[in-house]
Parts: sequence; C-alpha cells; structure tokens
Amino acid sequence: MTRSASSPGGTAGLVSLDALRPALVEAVRRLHPRWMVRNPVMFVVWVGSVLTTLLAVKALVVGSTEPAWFAITISLWLWFTVLFGNAAEAIAESRGKAQAASLKAMRQDVTAHRVLPTGSTEAVSAADLRRDDVVVIVAGDWIPADGEIIEGIASVDESAITGESAPVIRESGGDRSAVTGGTRVLSDRIVVRVTVDPGTSYLDRMIAMVEGAARQKTPNERALHILLVGLTLIFLMGCATLVPMALTAGVQLSMTMIAALLVCLIPTTIGGLVSAIGIAGMDRLLRKNVLAMSGRAVEAAGDVDVLLLDKTGTITLGNRMAHDFIPVGGATKDQLIEAAELSSLADETPEGRSVVALVRERFHASHRDAHRLGGTPVPFTAETRMSGLDVTIDGRLRRLRKGAVDSVKRHVLAEGGTVPPELDYVALGIGREGGTPLAVCDGNRVLGIIHLKDIVKPGIAERFQRFRAMGIRTVMITGDNPETAGAIAREAGVDDVLAEATPETKMRRIKDEQARGHLVAMTGDGTNDAPALAQADVGVAMNTGTQAAKEAGNMVDLDSDPTKLLEIVEVGKQLLMTRGCLTTFSVANDLAKYFAIVPALFIATFPEMQIYNVMGLTSPYSAILAAVIFNALVIVALIPLALSGVRYRPLSAEQLLRRALLVYGLGGVVAPFIGIKVIDMALTLVGLA
Repeated sequence: MTRSASSPGGTAGLVSLDALRPALVEAVRRLHPRWMVRNPVMFVVWVGSVLTTLLAVKALVVGSTEPAWFAITISLWLWFTVLFGNAAEAIAESRGKAQAASLKAMRQDVTAHRVLPTGSTEAVSAADLRRDDVVVIVAGDWIPADGEIIEGIASVDESAITGESAPVIRESGGDRSAVTGGTRVLSDRIVVRVTVDPGTSYLDRMIAMVEGAARQKTPNERALHILLVGLTLIFLMGCATLVPMALTAGVQLSMTMIAALLVCLIPTTIGGLVSAIGIAGMDRLLRKNVLAMSGRAVEAAGDVDVLLLDKTGTITLGNRMAHDFIPVGGATKDQLIEAAELSSLADETPEGRSVVALVRERFHASHRDAHRLGGTPVPFTAETRMSGLDVTIDGRLRRLRKGAVDSVKRHVLAEGGTVPPELDYVALGIGREGGTPLAVCDGNRVLGIIHLKDIVKPGIAERFQRFRAMGIRTVMITGDNPETAGAIAREAGVDDVLAEATPETKMRRIKDEQARGHLVAMTGDGTNDAPALAQADVGVAMNTGTQAAKEAGNMVDLDSDPTKLLEIVEVGKQLLMTRGCLTTFSVANDLAKYFAIVPALFIATFPEMQIYNVMGLTSPYSAILAAVIFNALVIVALIPLALSGVRYRPLSAEQLLRRALLVYGLGGVVAPFIGIKVIDMALTLVGLA
C-alpha cells in the first residue's frame, strides 16, 4: 500500500498548468462525431465547423462570391468554439482524474490474514478476499477491504481517505464498527468481517465517481438539454427563413454567413458549460470529503427544505458532561464535591472523567489518585446502576457511590439511612431542563446530585440560523423524552423535535414531510437509521457508521461529521444557482446578438435599416466575424465560473431570481453589444471589415 496519499478533499481551485495540458489533449480527442453527438447544441456547432471548413477549401481552390479570408477565419473560430466547449468538460474531469490517481495508489495489493474454519489463519492477497471472509488485523497492518469489526478495538489512521491526520477509534458493536480498505491500524488487534466483493469497495466507487464514469445526467440537467435543443431548433428555423428573405430582397447571404449566424444565436454558451457545471459540483462535494453516489443526490440537496438531524453527536457533543453540583439534606457543597470526585476517580466512562475534570477545573480541588489512596473501585453494573470507591481516609472506611437516583436511594435505605425529601424535587427539575441527575452518597447519607448535561455543540445555533435563512426547517431526532428533548431543542435553536424516536417514527415523519411536498435530508450512522436514510431524498451516512447505513444513503461523509449537511446543502444550491445564472446569461446573450447582428446584414441593401444598426458595425462580414469571435471568447471567460460556481448567498427563491435577472440577464444583454463592437473596431483597424 502507498503510505501517504492526498485526500479527495485536498484539491481546491482550478487545475494546474500540468493538469491543463492533458485536458486540452482530451478536448481535441472529443472532436470525434461519436462524442459530439452526445451534446446536441455543440454538435450543431461541430457541423457548422465542418461545413465552413469545406466552404473555405472551396473558396481557396475554385473561388467564391465571398472573400476566402472570411471563410477561413470563420472556420477557425468555429473550431475554436467547439474546442473550448469540450475543454470546459475535460478540465472539470481532469481534477477528478488527478484525485483518482492518488486514490488508485492506495489500492495496491496487500497481504491479509484470513481466518479459516479451523480457527487458524492463512496469508492471502487482499484481491482474493470475498464478502463474509473474516480477517485478523494487528497494529501496523493495512486494512485490506471494507468491513465491520466483529471483535476488538483499535486506533485507525484514516488520513489516506479523509485527509485528517488524527487517528480515530474503531470498535466492535455500536455505530463505529465500520472500517475502510486502504486505512491503517495503529494499535491493538481487531477481527474484521469483509462486507464487499472486489471492485465494489468504497475506494473503487470513489475512483469511478471522480473519473466521471459513473456520472449520469440528472433530471434537471436533462430538462435543460431539452430547453437548449428547443432553442436551437427555433434559431435554426429563424436562420433558415433568412435565406428566402434575403434572396427576395436581393441580399447575398452565403452559407458561411448562415452557419456562423446560427452558431452565434443558438445557446452555445450554456451548451458548452452545462456538463462542466455538473461535474464541478460533484467534485466540490468530494473536496469536502463527501462521496455522492449520483448527481441526482447533489441536485436534490440544493432543493432540500427539511433537515432531520440526530441529537447525539450532531447537535450535542454526544457524551453527558458534569455541569454542576447541588447539595441536599444539609450537606455542604464542599462535602458533595469531595465525594463526587472520590467516587469518580476509578470511573473511566466519559461521565466519570467529566466529574473529575469539573472538580479540578472549576473548584480547584486537590488532585487525588485512586491507586495512591489504596481504595477498591466499585465498577458500574446494569444491576446496581451505580459505581464508586471504597476507601479508608483518616482511619474511617468510606463507601462512596454515585448513580441513578432510584438506585442510590435503595442503597442508602438498605444501609439504614434516610433520603432527604428534596432529592426527588431537585432530580425532577434537572430532568425538565434536559439534564441527567446522578445522586451521590457517602455510606448511608445522601449528599446531593451531580447535574449531567448533554452539551450543545458550540456554534450550532448559528448554523441553524443559516438554515432558516435558506428557507430550511430543522428537526431534531432523539430517543429522549419530550421534556428533555424540548429543553435541548430550545438551547440549540432547532425548529421542531421528534422525541422518543424509533426507526418506524423516523420513517413515518419523512414520508409525512414528503407527502406535503417537501424534500427531506437526513444524517445517520446506525443500522436503525437505514430505513429512514433510504426514504430521505438526501440520505447522508457517516463513514464510521454501519454497512447497512452506508448502503442505504445516497451520500457518505468520509469525515463522519453530521453537521456537514449545511455544506452539502450549500454545494447543491450553488450547483443549481450556477446552472441557472449561466443559462440566464446565455439566453439573454443570444437574444442580444440576434438584434445586434441581423440589422448589419441588410444595411447594404436597405440603407433605411441603418437606424437599427445601433452599434454601427462596419459591414456584414465584420459583424458576423466579430460575433463568432465573441461567441468563442465568452465560453473561455466563463469556464472558471462554471468550475468554481456562483458564490452562494442564503437568499429566498424570489431574491435569487431577481438577482440572476439583474446581474446575469442584464449582463447577457449588455455584454454582446460591447464585446462585438470592440471586436468589430479591431477588425476594421486591421483591414478585415
């Protein structure tokens, strides 16, 4: 295996000069008619290029009614137009191919230790592994294939896939049992059941996606192609009617002029860029370490208006943390703090460590050590629902316990003590605030309660405000009771809550939202999330999640960051905005060219039409040639915008439409008048008018 490789998220911006050369070579290769016919608009330009080339040869060999230089120049610029249109798509794909090259480097063969039915192991090639094979992986080994850990826990370096240098913990059971082929085990030993056959791993699917082989046109893209074909036919008929009109009026319009005029008027701008826009949108997601299984999912993300987010790990940090100490029954806060710290010294759960951390950070208590004190740890069990420490301090045996309120009450009563009446009242108040109460006792005396709180992630409320600005409603999903869920929802700032959620209720909620006409996105990582992920319009599975979740979703977040939904939605909206804005520019551009050029063709025969020649173009030849040159150059100018995307702004649909019309519609009308006039003046200066 290769020891280091760039992440899919590591490529940003436009391609380098080294990547540009093969893209231009690919653009020339795509001049073959079998490739060109896939894009009807550019195919018409290709046909026009072939026709004008033949007319240019005829003008050179046997002469023509039009100047030979005109036919040759028109022919060259039409070929450049086709080439630039191909280059836009080739450049977009070149970035994916550069990413694929680094991913392929991680796919080199390694030796795996497959478990035999006898229990022994045999060394085999990773390419020989099949679904349901079981392999043993120890520290220093590369994981040979995608799979699920069925035994053990290990630290895994996933930097080759995600680009993040920090190792992650993977363990059997739960929602963090999935491992990816091409990553490396750094510690311990794990037993993995292979979940894929050769050629179908996530690494293989990523390579196929970034190379473009698996990209299919989305519904919106197909609808746009239908629109472009329709506009092309309209302008084709319009140009065809000019021929008899010109003959009737005694105006000589050559085939070169008609072909060039048609190319200028059909929507070549968006026709040449539409594929590049779609490819670039998917590549932008890859640079954010999100693998989209289809372009349809990316576009759907742009139209999402309801987001379902799991509470634990998405809205909250996921672990309940100690927040405060509340004494009861006449105990002092210092007594409670000391007992809470002692009872948590040997507790290695996140809750136990958070109690010790809170004591030392906020109350600056002396650092103690369970081993130095010589105490006997009492581990948590499902039966007792308590943990603690038995330790002798100053000659007195202290039986310190912390745990569920009911369990501590039973323990104190069994020891012959009494329960303070305010204990239940304090515990109930903490529960209403969305927290979890842990009672603390010293022998047969209740000292108070530790307030555990599921901490809301910093900045999450601001993220939800951004969602609202986009017109997206957020729904928090949690298994908590409605009171606890409501308290966390208010703190986080979500719009709605689905409490006491089960797989069935999640699915029902998604179906209800979809029945009301909403597009729904959801994140998930567990097997119980799989049905809802499959039902959602955009299902984002975490890479650390179960195989069932990853197969059910239509996107996989390689960083396993559930809050990345915001970025996914923004990329989807940016893709739709870019396509919409450039379509607006292209259509406005073509209409403007029509009214700018056609009058110039007839002013020689009908001088009274000079009033309509608002740009004062020198001659029909310079008008047509200037328009063809402008048509080619505008595609080149817009390639960077197609690849990088229109800058996203959280505006309503009405505001976005108004902005697109004002900026790109008006720009599409004005640009041809300015550009064609400047080029016409330059042609006049060099004597090509």
